[in-house]
Amino acid sequence: MLDIINEVKKVEKDIVSWRRALHQIPELGLELPKTSKYIMDRLDEMGIEYKTLVGGNAIVGLIRGNGEGKTIALRADTDALPIREETGLPFASTNGRMHACGHDGHAAMLLGAAKVLNDNRDKFKGNVKLLFQPGEEYPGGAKPMIEEGALEDPKVDAVIGLHSGRLSEDVPNGKIGVCYGNMMASMDRILIKIKGKGNHGAYPQDAIDPIVIAAEVITALQNIISRETAAVEPAVLSICRVTGGFNQNIIPDEVELEGTVRTINNETRHRIAKRIEE
Repeated sequence: MLDIINEVKKVEKDIVSWRRALHQIPELGLELPKTSKYIMDRLDEMGIEYKTLVGGNAIVGLIRGNGEGKTIALRADTDALPIREETGLPFASTNGRMHACGHDGHAAMLLGAAKVLNDNRDKFKGNVKLLFQPGEEYPGGAKPMIEEGALEDPKVDAVIGLHSGRLSEDVPNGKIGVCYGNMMASMDRILIKIKGKGNHGAYPQDAIDPIVIAAEVITALQNIISRETAAVEPAVLSICRVTGGFNQNIIPDEVELEGTVRTINNETRHRIAKRIEE
C-alpha cells in the first residue's frame, strides 16, 4: 500500500517554494503569462503532458494511469487580486497586485499533487487531468475552458476542487472540511453608473445629484435581499465600491457603484439580476 502522506512529505519543500514563487508574480483575470509559464515549466520538469487554452493562459495537464478507467480532474485557480501587498514578507509581490485569495497556494498544491500522482501513475488506472484555471476572480475562466474542450478527450467523470483558508467556523485551523451539497455560492458582479448633472454644492436645486440617487439605489438594492428574498434562501448583495466627486463643494456629474451578488439557487440568482435591472 502506497504511503501517500510520506510521498507528499517528500515534495513539501517544493510546494512551499512553488507557492512563494507564484506569490511574487500575481496577475489578473485571463492574462497570466508569467504565472502560466511558471506552471508549464514545472510540468515540463515533471514530464507531464499538457495543452493550453484561453489564449495560453489556462493549462490542462494529463497524467495517464496503467490502464482503462475513469478520468478525474483536479482544479486550481491561478489569478490574483488588484490589491497592493503590505505584508512585509520576503517573498511579497511588488507589482501592485496580490494573491490575497490563496490561488498561489491552490496552484502549488495542484503541482504537488501532480508530482506525487505522476511518480506513481503505474499504481492506478484511468487518468488524472490537471486544470489550472485563470479568471476565477473576474471575469470567469471555467466557462471558456469548458467551451474549448478542457473536460473532453478524455471525457472527465468528476472534478475535485478546494479552497484554502478558514471558510467556516466549524473547521478548525489545520483541518480539512468536506461539504456534501452546496457549499460555495455563484458570484455575479454589479456595476452601475449613475449619470446626473453636476453643479456647485451651494446650488443643489440646479443639479441632478448622482450622489443622492446613489444613496437611494443602495437602499433599494438592500431591500431585494431583506424584503423580497425568503429568509431561508441564501443570498447576499453587497455594494463594495462607491466612486464619485472630486471636491467638497462640487456636485459631480457621475457616480459609480460596484458590488457582488452571491446565491446558491439559480432561480434566485436570475430573479435578483432582474430586480437590479428594474
